Amino acid sequence: MWRSLFLAIGIMVIVLGVETMFIDSANVYAAAESSAVDFIDPGTTPAQRTKAWEPGEKFPWAMLAVGTIIVLYAITLPKRWHRGEG
Repeated sequence: MWRSLFLAIGIMVIVLGVETMFIDSANVYAAAESSAVDFIDPGTTPAQRTKAWEPGEKFPWAMLAVGTIIVLYAITLPKRWHRGEG
């Protein structure tokens, strides 16, 4: 169970790093001021306030490195937590 959890986290961090290599900025909508009805109408913006996030040049490489370390850690976890052995 722990191995699969760490593998999933590591892979998601790697995917985040790869995605941030290809974008210049991302718009984040303020969740507190929007309602479900605002998302149904495609002609309006879902929230009145948006925040633009621009990842730095080192962020994608840091995410790739951290994700790789987590995946390598998950692969090297010992198999001592299996049930039914003894």
